[in-house]
Amino acid sequence: MSQNQRRTAETRARKEERTGRREAAREDAVRRCPECGGACSKSADGEELVCNECGLVVDESRIDFGPEWRAYDHSEHRDKSRVGSPLTESIHDRGLSTTIDWRDRDASGQMLSADKRSRMHRLRSWQERIRTQNAKERNLKFALSEIERMSSALGVPRSVREVASVIYRRALDEDLIRGRSIESTATSALYAACRQEGIPRSLDEVAEVSRVEKRDIGRTYRYISQELGLELCPVDPKQFLPRFCSELELSEEVQAKAREVLDVAAEEGLLSGKSPTGCAAAAIYTAAMLCAEKRTQKEVADVAQVTMVTIRNRYHEQIETLNLVEDAAA
Repeated sequence: MSQNQRRTAETRARKEERTGRREAAREDAVRRCPECGGACSKSADGEELVCNECGLVVDESRIDFGPEWRAYDHSEHRDKSRVGSPLTESIHDRGLSTTIDWRDRDASGQMLSADKRSRMHRLRSWQERIRTQNAKERNLKFALSEIERMSSALGVPRSVREVASVIYRRALDEDLIRGRSIESTATSALYAACRQEGIPRSLDEVAEVSRVEKRDIGRTYRYISQELGLELCPVDPKQFLPRFCSELELSEEVQAKAREVLDVAAEEGLLSGKSPTGCAAAAIYTAAMLCAEKRTQKEVADVAQVTMVTIRNRYHEQIETLNLVEDAAA
């Protein structure tokens, strides 16, 4: 570094130091009361700067960016809000388009006349037509409505619907739907979203609310997950225990015992290559017998949507691993 550069750097450093001192002095002057010189602090709500000695309000120029109205519950907040709903991936236009209410009432709540009702009906019809501009948007609209229908039937949370919509949009953008039905791709996206979000829903349960066969769903799911590079972990059978035990009206003791059975089975490698719902159902059947809350194999099979043969086979494997053959037979 030359001498001129060194001199310039030192001058800049001294200037920055003087600027910092002036700002610190200005802040200290603001924190000091102009009347008595006492220290100032912010009020409890943070809107005023008050002297601690004499109580003088030194500064009250804070701007409140919140609404000027108050709401005490969700319905009041929704009615008084002046903005629309947030963006969502579960609608083909992400909720940006205009929607016309189905109720034939004006802003004051009065019923519209017959002439205006007929006019609103025509407006709704044209609104539905112009919301989809091309075949891709019509495809997306139908697929997202199917995802919404199946999600409601399965009772999955909103986050799963959003993830399923994103997966389907990616598949549509990469042209993975060509040669496959919209229903099978939408169902596969929903099943992949359940796997990704850790929501315990088996392929049989998803196929039951779908309009395509289980075989087509599985084939499309494997293709989409491979092409999109979805990182999906194997399904843990313990995720099914709370729902199955609740439907069978079993106690927390049975659920805890079933978890222990599955832990031992996992250590022995009995869960590898087996259906997670079948392993969970067999663990519940075994735990119910050990806790004196016995349920029949048919009852457990109906809840888990597996066959009684599957439960019997997994049950024999589990009791042999736990060395409970004598106790279970008794």
